[in-house]
Amino acid sequence: MSEKAKNERGSITHARLHFAQPYAEGYKDWLYGRKYTAGTITGLFRLLRRWTDLVHKAGFNLDTIHAGYDASAKVLKGTQVTEARLRAGALFIQYLQELGKVPSRPQPPSETEIWPILGAYEDWMTLHRGVTESTLLVYRSAAVIPLLEKLGDDAKAYSVRAIREFVLERGRPYGHSYAKLVTTATRSFLRYLSATGQSPAGREYAVPGFNGSRSKPADFVVKEDIERLLASCRGKNQLRDRAIILLLARLGLRASEVANLEFGQVDWTRGRFTIAGKSRRMSFLPLPQEVGDALIAYIEEARPPLKTPRIFLRSCAPYASLPACSVYSLVTRVMQRSGIDFPRKGPHILRHSAATTMLKQGVSLEGIGAVLRHRSIRMTMHYAKVDFELLSEIAQPWAGRSAC
Repeated sequence: MSEKAKNERGSITHARLHFAQPYAEGYKDWLYGRKYTAGTITGLFRLLRRWTDLVHKAGFNLDTIHAGYDASAKVLKGTQVTEARLRAGALFIQYLQELGKVPSRPQPPSETEIWPILGAYEDWMTLHRGVTESTLLVYRSAAVIPLLEKLGDDAKAYSVRAIREFVLERGRPYGHSYAKLVTTATRSFLRYLSATGQSPAGREYAVPGFNGSRSKPADFVVKEDIERLLASCRGKNQLRDRAIILLLARLGLRASEVANLEFGQVDWTRGRFTIAGKSRRMSFLPLPQEVGDALIAYIEEARPPLKTPRIFLRSCAPYASLPACSVYSLVTRVMQRSGIDFPRKGPHILRHSAATTMLKQGVSLEGIGAVLRHRSIRMTMHYAKVDFELLSEIAQPWAGRSAC
């Protein structure tokens, strides 16, 4: 260890840590072992001191630390500052559990343990329909668990009226898109029940639809703003962000596809990579020179040395694979930093932008659909609304008689 690192580690004080005092040095080493920086550790100790002050004054100690955490959660939740103290307490408890000084808290039963039919449905959808885990989690929260909570797990007792009332009640307070998600998830679950003989066939037809159509053209970002977005990713610390923005804006990848991208999917020799999209369908996409250069720059210069097949990692300790939700946050942060007023935040608008850019460059709708991996040309046709001059490409001849 360098002299500078020793001095940084020695600068962290442990005054007034109360029952945490005997474990302070070991906790500090544990944090360094998990790649936390000296500055972050100093901040964590400051927050831990304030958390232990609160818990100690309330009469809790090491033997009652879980109860102390629960009591502090009622007091500290509500603001970003106080919740940071709570997270510092939770991290310290995690260390004590790994050290064997406090017992692990009993884990509450999972949703699939509470509802075995939920686990069976998701296993069936994965095996027979190839649905991804992220889609199943969306279906779970949007409709399946609320349906089980309202109607129970005896599928034979689901009446047409009860199903309709559930969908209307669940979908009405939200926008059109979420209401459609509720109907899709509910129909999916009812089809599973029918296919496995747990309910009468055809129950999915009891699910009502919601009026409204997706007539508004897709939001997109013009080419000049994409370039400004990339220009805002400067320096070594922004190499990851630049590579991710390029994958989204040039190739129209989804956030989950970027987050799950692995080294084995990239064929550097042939200049292409493999993507497992919706329903786990495998597709080959070209690897443009600009995107490939950005990936190599991130891997060689900025990627943390973590042994994992995932390409993109968190930039701060503890290092781990980047989840899809972090891709959303990353893109939103870059958009804010660029100073451009985007019609909406998040990575999906960059997927729309990739499609509209290809369309304006003269790429056929079939070609755009192949890059975006759309199942139907009807989905790709949605992007043609950005340029009414190009609607003639998809116009169908009039089947009736000629005018007199």
